Amino acid sequence: MESSEKLGPITLAYETYGELNAEKSNAILILHALTGDTHASGPDGWWENLIGPGKGIDTNKYFVVCSNVIGGCKGSTGPSSINSKTGKPCGLSFPLITIGDMVEAQRHLVDHLGIGKLLAVVGGSMGGMQVLQWM
Repeated sequence: MESSEKLGPITLAYETYGELNAEKSNAILILHALTGDTHASGPDGWWENLIGPGKGIDTNKYFVVCSNVIGGCKGSTGPSSINSKTGKPCGLSFPLITIGDMVEAQRHLVDHLGIGKLLAVVGGSMGGMQVLQWM
């Protein structure tokens, strides 16, 4: 972490849409705003009008990955996670998370998925700050 604190192992919740091609060259990482989550597409997805078959980010062409941020409350390691030392939720003892920390966790996810290079990284609001960090 940028603060030099240690955190791990971590859980990073994510959803994918579409298929990764044989060359692994069609992956797009979608990054959510502060109050978002992994559910970017499909019914009730926060970008359902933008992501899907025949839409701006066409899942017939692209493999889309959307992860929840580390420190979030929707499935990724965060303040509600159990502290292995105390057996209780981390709460206020959870370390401060930076945009850089979020991107580092996403980089590990991209590596885990076997993707060497992303075609694009897209996000708005806090997701846009993460896009800039990716650059």
